[in-house]
Amino acid sequence: MSSETSVANAIGEMVDYFLPHCDDTKTLIELKTMAADRKCWRLGHDLFDRIRNKTLKADRKSDARLQHQYSFEEICAKTLFNLSGSPAPFDDDSPFWVIPIALQFADHLKLDDPYSMTQLLRPNSGG
Repeated sequence: MSSETSVANAIGEMVDYFLPHCDDTKTLIELKTMAADRKCWRLGHDLFDRIRNKTLKADRKSDARLQHQYSFEEICAKTLFNLSGSPAPFDDDSPFWVIPIALQFADHLKLDDPYSMTQLLRPNSGG
C-alpha cells in the first residue's frame, strides 16, 4: 500500500472516529467517501471551498464546536487534494497538521481518550 493510500485510509478512519459526535455530518461523509477513492482526491479543493464557507459561518456565530470540526475537515480536504498530484496544491505541510488539529477537535469534544485515535495511524494497527 502506498504512503498516499495509507494517509487517505487514516483520514477515513479518523472521520469514522468523529462522525458519531457530530450533528453536521454532510461534508464529513463526503470526506470519508473521497478518502476511500483515489480518483476523487482531486475533488478535495472543491470540498475544501465548501467547508471553508461553513467555517466562515461558524466563525461569525463563534460556534467553537463547528470551528473545530470544520478545521479538521479543511485540513483533510487539503491533504487529499495534495495527494492527488493536481496542480496548484495547498501548502506542502498540510498533512502534518491533520493529527494536531484532530487532537484539538477530540479534546474540544471531551472524548475519553483522544490519543487512542492516533493508534489508527500506526502500521498494522488493525484499524
